[in-house]
Amino acid sequence: MSLANYELHERLDRLSSASADRDVLVTLTVPPEESIGEARQPVETDYAEATQLDEQSAPRPLVNALEEARSRLNDYDGIPESGLAIYAGVVDGDLVAATFDDLPVPIDEFRYEHGNEFDLEPLEDVTEPDSTYGLLVVERGGAALGRLDDEGVEPIETFDSAVPGKSSAGGQSAERFERDRERQKREFFDEVAERAEMEFLGDDPADGILLGGTTGTVEDFREEADLDHRLEDRLVGEFAVEYASEQGLRQLAAKGEDAIEERDRGDVRETLSDFFERVRDDEEPVAYGHDEVDDALAYDAVETLLLSTGLEGPELQEFGDRTAEQGGEPVVVPDDFPDGNRFRDAFDGVGALLRFPID
Repeated sequence: MSLANYELHERLDRLSSASADRDVLVTLTVPPEESIGEARQPVETDYAEATQLDEQSAPRPLVNALEEARSRLNDYDGIPESGLAIYAGVVDGDLVAATFDDLPVPIDEFRYEHGNEFDLEPLEDVTEPDSTYGLLVVERGGAALGRLDDEGVEPIETFDSAVPGKSSAGGQSAERFERDRERQKREFFDEVAERAEMEFLGDDPADGILLGGTTGTVEDFREEADLDHRLEDRLVGEFAVEYASEQGLRQLAAKGEDAIEERDRGDVRETLSDFFERVRDDEEPVAYGHDEVDDALAYDAVETLLLSTGLEGPELQEFGDRTAEQGGEPVVVPDDFPDGNRFRDAFDGVGALLRFPID
């Protein structure tokens, strides 16, 4: 997960936990095609009415929330390219407010309401998309394509092969039959490869590919099909799967789960291993703990910053921004695997590979 995406999710999580005993939490989400005037109008109308009513009709927390929403709207002359979302309300006596104006995917719904919780549904689809994987099962009798994401397996297409089984006859007829069979098999493989290329390298490319089938068929497919090198580069692994069907796609997804996790965390594991090695050998410059890393950042010495997801969002963002400003690379380290947990507990979740040693 990227630093920006982690911080976005962390902000949304904080809002999701907010609640009130009355409908005094204000939600406003505005798509980019709306005007700033259209966004302001309902807030201004409710604020004008609320300030004229007594406390029972318009409770003070609602007035405060509307006032905060008005103030934040006044910072904009127009709606940003990805839309605008403003949340404001008083929770347990404290004002809680957040603005989202640089989302990775545009907001697609205008929504304005008061509730006892913030309405985060319009932002559920605008966070940075999670990884998706192409599923491809190839058998002598057919093939199946699908996708795997956080919502599960989505079958796309299954198709049968016209490749005949092996002939039991002998002589020249058998040789001609086998040549024809091999030609039909290559044509079928090429058809499968072309369809996979269209599906997994098109407008919505897959982040990786899982390939399934019987061992012999998969090997033949890899060797004989005109497979785009970009699909080869994204291949996560090959897995034994019995059926070129929706059942086979689900079997492939289950068998590839560990390989996907390892691939997604490969770069993080490699960086973390380098960090642990530097700490152990004391030959390459390294810093760890908040104070040491803060000093290293002051000297522009940080080449790679490691931050545990166990840290609070603002702390992640501050160190990450400082690192990026001086040309370094922030790396977010999940704390739900052994080395990530060790990094969080032993080094306070903060470490850095340095360009040069500091005293």
